[in-house]
Parts: sequence; C-alpha cells; structure tokens
Amino acid sequence: MDSRKKNNGKVVVFGGIVLLVLVVAVGGFVFWEPAPELIQGEAEATEVRISGKVPGRIASFLVNEGDRVEEGDTVAILDSPEVMAKYAQARAAEDAAEAVSDKARKGVREEQVAMAFQTWKKAEAASDVARKSYERVQRLYDNGVMSAQKRDEAEANYKAMAATELAAKSQYEMAVNGAEREDKLAAEAQVNRAKGVVAEVDAYIKETFLISPISGEVSERYPKVGELVGTGSPVMNVLDLDDMWVEFNVREDLLGDMKMGATFSAYIPALENREVTLKVTYMKDMGVYAAWRATKTTGQYDAKTFQVKAVPLEKVEGLRPGMSVLKKVEKAK
Repeated sequence: MDSRKKNNGKVVVFGGIVLLVLVVAVGGFVFWEPAPELIQGEAEATEVRISGKVPGRIASFLVNEGDRVEEGDTVAILDSPEVMAKYAQARAAEDAAEAVSDKARKGVREEQVAMAFQTWKKAEAASDVARKSYERVQRLYDNGVMSAQKRDEAEANYKAMAATELAAKSQYEMAVNGAEREDKLAAEAQVNRAKGVVAEVDAYIKETFLISPISGEVSERYPKVGELVGTGSPVMNVLDLDDMWVEFNVREDLLGDMKMGATFSAYIPALENREVTLKVTYMKDMGVYAAWRATKTTGQYDAKTFQVKAVPLEKVEGLRPGMSVLKKVEKAK
C-alpha cells in the first residue's frame, strides 16, 4: 500500500509539472510578441579635404582637431622657398620690361636730339651755299664766261648738298618722334607678359596660405609641422555638421515605407533613443555584389540591397557622424 501511494504521488507531481509547462507554453504563445526587426543606419556629414596647389613644408597649423573654423579662415601655412625664388625672378623680368618700354615711349635722349638738329642745320647751310654757287656759275655760263664742265660740277655739288640736308632732317625727325609705333607696342606687350607671370607666381604665393572653403569642424590633420607635402596632398579635413544625413543599406523586401520623398521615424541610441523624423532623398541599388542570395531553388528569390539616404527634417543637436540610427522594419504591403 505504501509503495502504491508513493507511486501515485509521483504521478500527481509529474502531472502537475507537465500541466504547468503547458500553461506557460500556451501563455507565451498567446501573449509573447517577437522583438521588432531593426534596420541600422549611420549618420554621415559632408567632409571637405583641404590641400594646396604648391608643394612645400608645413610651417605652422593655426587650428587643431575639433576646432570650429569659418569659411575663409586660414588654417595652415606652407613654406615654399622655390615659389619665393620664382617670384623674385618674375619681378626682375617685369622691371626689365618696364625699362625697355619706358625707353621706347620716351625715345632717344635729349642730347641725341640736339646733335641731330645741329647736323641738319649744318647740312642746310651747306646746301644753301651750294645753291648760291650753282646760281652764280649758271649766270656766268649763260654769258659765255664759264665752261659747261664747271657749270655741271656746281650743279652736282648743289644736288649732293640738298640730298645731305634731306637725310639730316629725316634723322632729326626720327630722333624727335622716338621709336616706331610697332616697337612701342612690342615693348608694351613684353611688360604685360611680365606682369602676367608676376600675377601667376603671386597666386602661387597665396596658395601657401591654406584657406577653409566651408564653415565647420576640423575632424582630422594629416601631416606634422615640418613635413613635406606635395601638390594636392590633403592637409586636413573639415566637417560640415549643418549638412548631415543618415545612410541605410536595406534589403529590398525590408524597404517598407522607405520610398523616395517619404518620411519615417527612427531613433538614435547614443542620444538616449531620441526619436527623429527622416525624409528619403536618395535610393539606389548597390549592384549584384550586394544581393542576398536565395538558399532554396524554389519559394525564394535573390533580393537586392538598396542604398538609402535620408535627411533629418530638423537639426538634431548632438548628432555626430558615425552614430547609429535605428528604424523598425515595416513590411511592404
């Protein structure tokens, strides 16, 4: 009897345990809700790299990582002796071209003009004497006193003196007028060319002062002071925290309400699960390399992954690039 009672007690206990497990299982099935599936995105911001057009060594940095800069601020200074040497050469060439142009504009010196004038007057006096001599000889020849040979010699001498006078006068006028118009234009063109070279080198000198093209926050500095950087080498990055968005990579069957121009809610764990409203501004499939391959030959299909960009409708204080942004999955209907 005792053994039978013990066996009955065990059956009762076992039955109670089984009943309790069934009750818990049924209750869990009825009342338990699976955790919502989440899509994880990442906050991004416009980032601009600052670099120079000329090679040089970093002379100094004027800002540190994390500093706020405004558009147009000088953030670093390069030391480029080669550019300064080219500037000195360009200025010397400009001065030489200016001197040649001044000489062309002013013409010959006053002493040379006076000398040409005296030569002309001397030739003019000699021509006048030769003319008078020829006229006297001509009158004597007409009266039969002078021979034809003497008359011809006087005439030839007069014509020679007249030609010499004209040549001397032309030399004087050339000295007064200065260089030819073409020579002046050529000299002026040389000056303009030299000025252009100076302006070009001056622009390179300005490039040794690196300027921030946007307002933002310095996120990273690459070289150290004294290091050599080449043309176009990045020196630092500046983040524009006023131009931020969230980027998601979503399987196409999970897109749900993520459509072009649509808005949806998400939350940011790093900001105490702050809820934000985002608007989809960009969607593009990521190609076959990002496709989710079906594991069965029937009943499934290869799902593509889409890159989705969404911007906050309002500025989110404290949101930083790299922070996770989570969205609950809503199945497409």
